[in-house]
Amino acid sequence: MDHAAEAQRTDLMTITRHALNEQGRHPESRGDFTILLSHIVLGCKFVASAVNKAGLAKLIGLAGETNIQGEEQKKLDVLSNQVFVKALVSSGRTCVLVSEENEEAIFVDAPLRGKYCVCFDPLDGSSNIDCGVSIGTIFGIYMIKHKDNATLEDVLQPGTDMIAAGYCMYGSSCTLVLSTGNGVNGFTLDPSLGEFILTHPNIKIPNKGKIYSVNEGNARNWDVPTAKFVEKCKFPQDGSSPKSLRYIGSMVADVHRTLLYGGIFLYPADKKSPNGKLRVLYEVFPMSFLMEQAGGQSFTGKQRALDLVPAEIHQRSPIFLGSYDDVEEIKSLYASESSNA
Repeated sequence: MDHAAEAQRTDLMTITRHALNEQGRHPESRGDFTILLSHIVLGCKFVASAVNKAGLAKLIGLAGETNIQGEEQKKLDVLSNQVFVKALVSSGRTCVLVSEENEEAIFVDAPLRGKYCVCFDPLDGSSNIDCGVSIGTIFGIYMIKHKDNATLEDVLQPGTDMIAAGYCMYGSSCTLVLSTGNGVNGFTLDPSLGEFILTHPNIKIPNKGKIYSVNEGNARNWDVPTAKFVEKCKFPQDGSSPKSLRYIGSMVADVHRTLLYGGIFLYPADKKSPNGKLRVLYEVFPMSFLMEQAGGQSFTGKQRALDLVPAEIHQRSPIFLGSYDDVEEIKSLYASESSNA
């Protein structure tokens, strides 16, 4: 045994240690956020374990129910939702929960009520469960103004009010990417320790990327700026190399690749979905928060994504996010389209 190497493994930056270090920067902090985060991490570990043995435990396939979005629920969707609701409520630090799988917001009982609102998609990309493609959990955290008389208005805040966001991707490895408003860090689950270890410190997205990510099957329904942008990606007029198309169909996996390698992820509005497809509170906002913290941009086709003020908890929006220069390009196409209108 290499004792020196084993000794070195003890000086690891775990996600808990990272959170405690962040907490130390705020002398007024009482550790509530750290406790909440530890419960989210526990939920991620539980779901990661369930995903790994889904085929063996007969957790793949349909559960026979349909969620609020009209999508058939997979067994793992249902399990993941239950896991996160219980983990978040039992933390004693949450007040309101918004899940993709629940039609109404969940208001926590008074004795267990805390000062945070968590919006989450317990299992994004679940249509890919049966074929082994990466799937994940997305979450965003807000502070509630008055926990004793919390209302739906406390949930319908702009993305600029978000205090933390992240996602956990269950793939070839289990990776949790987190921002508390002070940059973006990535942690990988070490199965032998059962701990998330810091493996991607201070993630910065390249200013320009070589990849675009979009469902081209919807191309005939796109608006003019989106169609022009994708055409420029494939057939650039400035003599540069065309961009590569990479589209997995699981937002967590597509955004994770975009964050690390640069480029742009697009899910525009189209004739079929004029308001876009992705949900504002637990998909658009958390991913936009992470992109901006990593030095990228996020745009809806009309405005900065985080400036949106949602009117309902399951509201949808178009989204363009990724490298700063790539998003700037699509913004200029929308600007010239509106000036010509």
